[in-house]
Amino acid sequence: MAPGVFSAFLSPISLPHRLTCVNPQFIRINSKSHPAICNVAQSKSQHELPVSDDEVEVSVSVPEHGGRGAAAPGRGEQFLERQRAFEAAKLVMKEAKKKRKNDRVKALKVNTAVACCYGCGAPLQTSELDAPGYVAVDTYELKKKHRQLRTVLCGRCKLLSHGHMITAVGGNGGYSGGKQFVTADELREKLSHLRNEKALIVKLVDIVDFNGSFLARVRDLAGANPIILVITKIDLLPKETDFNCIGDWVVEATTKKKLNVLSVHLTSSKSLVGITGVIAEIQKEKKGRDVYILGSANVGKSAFINALLKMMAERDPAAAAARKYKPIQSAVPGTTLGPIQIDAFLGGAKLFDTPGVHLHHRQAAVVHSEDLPILAPRSRLKAQVFPNAIVAGENGIAEKLESDGLNGFTIFWGGLVRIDVLKVLPETSLTFYGPKALKIHIVRSDKADEYYQNEVGVSLTPPTGKDKAESWKGLEIQRQLCIKFEEAHRPASDIAISGLGWIAVEPVRKSPTPQSSDQQVEESAKELHFVVHVPKPVEIFVRPPLPVGKAGAERYQYRELTDKEEESRPKWYY
Repeated sequence: MAPGVFSAFLSPISLPHRLTCVNPQFIRINSKSHPAICNVAQSKSQHELPVSDDEVEVSVSVPEHGGRGAAAPGRGEQFLERQRAFEAAKLVMKEAKKKRKNDRVKALKVNTAVACCYGCGAPLQTSELDAPGYVAVDTYELKKKHRQLRTVLCGRCKLLSHGHMITAVGGNGGYSGGKQFVTADELREKLSHLRNEKALIVKLVDIVDFNGSFLARVRDLAGANPIILVITKIDLLPKETDFNCIGDWVVEATTKKKLNVLSVHLTSSKSLVGITGVIAEIQKEKKGRDVYILGSANVGKSAFINALLKMMAERDPAAAAARKYKPIQSAVPGTTLGPIQIDAFLGGAKLFDTPGVHLHHRQAAVVHSEDLPILAPRSRLKAQVFPNAIVAGENGIAEKLESDGLNGFTIFWGGLVRIDVLKVLPETSLTFYGPKALKIHIVRSDKADEYYQNEVGVSLTPPTGKDKAESWKGLEIQRQLCIKFEEAHRPASDIAISGLGWIAVEPVRKSPTPQSSDQQVEESAKELHFVVHVPKPVEIFVRPPLPVGKAGAERYQYRELTDKEEESRPKWYY
């Protein structure tokens, strides 16, 4: 063989190789060697054969006589190519799995394939007459034929709209009386998807039951989503209340909970106070996200949505159309039984009314369903002050109150709360804020047990009636309270009863002889001692006094804030 030909044969041969990854679910590594042919045309045509889209091919050509071209990939390079192929496929499969998970989460939001009652969100059904979502067969078929199932109101919602008390929720925050078609845990589970998606949360809190309705574990539901905090029912606060003080008090209490709160709004769904500010904040912050109305049961979500749609309808045609099929508003906690989608915004984002979160530690969870209306204040709260209030009882009580104050007395707030006064100042007073239907009675502490046993279900209601009193478990929780104070003529604290109201404790009420009162306070320990009894598992909160009424505004003290606190605290609006 001529030297030139031999050297040409040993010269490097440029061998093409390709790596194609189209379908990550089916990967085949083909590392079979092919003979290299010196004919350039033949080599080119051989390597232009099409490669299947379902495989990854790594082709390596080796010279016929066992030699290797200088540019041919070695074993290390082949290994790296295979590893790159596997890593690329794993990445694609990971993204596909993530997408499938997100699709499942979105499917939990609202199942549009199942028609639901627009009043309560329960799936429509024609089999069980008393259950939520029931519709007559003829009505259902007619609406289904004309594709109008979204305009159907179930039988339970029609009764609720006419004032009937029909419960549906039981267990762990639900109700012992009435029919129970769904548990409180099942309703809470319907909100579990919120933490995994991007949304704007409008969280409602009842000012009458601020601590009991706040949802202490709201992070479990809202996740890291931003929150607009809406305080409802401010129209129930006593006259001459300064809302500047209320707003500062709410922001101070909210800041301690370390939530992602954008702003705080004081509102009334009845008088529409503050609703415009909430609408402006929602439009500013929703940024294409869905808006969820979140809150505990009976906090006023449906009433708030009705007020929201009424104000929005003046400028937004979508909200005006949505008002025709708005959620049912009822005094029964647990009216809403499923997420209700409301097309209230132009541009794609949706408004959702959600089932109320039923809390086991509120009074509504322990009373009979027929007694639920008693717990809901319907008009402005009026303070009932002891010992200045008219006292009904045996002879001699008024005289003893005159000399020793409340020491040695027991006060019953209906059949739900008992307060034993152990040691207070002679001029200490207790002011009760709550439903007017709950009557207050005072007796000597040594006769309190006998009095409660005889009068529960009769004068001490709820429970209402001896039949309900027989199954009543009584006031099983006792909590001893030691309330300390610095200034005698300022309210010391509030004793808040979850789901009911609160009791303002004043060490020394205004007295005609303030000098003698100050002397007594200086000589005594600045502590007040009580024992509070409530049903199990109702919670008792001791908190800074809520500044209500004219006296509350006069005595309220604003805390000095640093520049950093001023900047980080959410703003409040009214």
